[in-house]
Amino acid sequence: MSDERLQTNLLGIAMKTPVLTASGTFGFGEEFKDFVDLSRLGGVMVKGTTLLPRRGNDGVRITETSEGMLNCIGLENPGVEHFLEETLPRIQQYGMNVIVNISGSTAEEYGKLAELLDVPGVAAIELNVSCPNVKEGGIVFGTDPEAAAAVVCEAKAHTKKPVILKLSPNVTDIVAMARAVEAAGADAVSLINTLLGMEIDINRFRPVLGNITGGLSGPCVKPVAVRMVWQVAQAVRIPIIGMGGIASAEDAVEFFLAGASAVAVGTANFTDPEITMKICDGLAAYLAEHGFSSIEEIVGKANPGYLGFSAAQKDVQKG
Repeated sequence: MSDERLQTNLLGIAMKTPVLTASGTFGFGEEFKDFVDLSRLGGVMVKGTTLLPRRGNDGVRITETSEGMLNCIGLENPGVEHFLEETLPRIQQYGMNVIVNISGSTAEEYGKLAELLDVPGVAAIELNVSCPNVKEGGIVFGTDPEAAAAVVCEAKAHTKKPVILKLSPNVTDIVAMARAVEAAGADAVSLINTLLGMEIDINRFRPVLGNITGGLSGPCVKPVAVRMVWQVAQAVRIPIIGMGGIASAEDAVEFFLAGASAVAVGTANFTDPEITMKICDGLAAYLAEHGFSSIEEIVGKANPGYLGFSAAQKDVQKG
């Protein structure tokens, strides 16, 4: 089935489909080249990148849970210099939109990374703010609106690339976070990042993960993610990339109806390396079945408060 109805443009980036892959679950894309047409994806959010190489956390770093998984990888990566000199030139052959997820321990580090990555071959920057701010006593950037806004400002000042802020669900008010980063100049938001969780080995009497806690992802988090996308779509006018537990085309449709303009698939890539292609096919079939000519027609369609809707559309829904 043709993907014509799935073609979209997000942040000025031409995409064959609105289906992306979430950072940390798809490597640098090349690892999946035997299973996926990488050029068909809307984009690949590559593995989290930091200024210097990181070896990650010690001990057990991944464990399966009911309907999901916990991870505490610790941002293991070869560093931005290696990415620019070795990885980026190599993966450009696949014709995919490369979105680089970056992490730092100060706002200035995010700015430096954004500057270094302001190069051809990088389509956009995604800011991972689920990291502690060492200058502010370890407070996590993603749980403080002012801190998250400062990261956005610093990144925007150092790059001409679109800047996407990845929202953490580990907050009391996701809407306040979204509004703060929109006001700071974020071009889009992606949500949700993983939920904080843990698992205990009842026979060894200690936590399973070497880091004690980790990020919970997979189908079990999808209802939380859909709810948060719904809320944020009623609060900001910038595009939303929805993610969290997507494992089928039907799951993806929920995010579009809630107000996401694109979706990113994460944990499901581990259980089925071809899942993104199946979701693309399923989305095309869904649009055809319901008589829609483009993915934009269903964005926010179930959400009367979606700010992208015209007054007339809202009135029709209320009726």
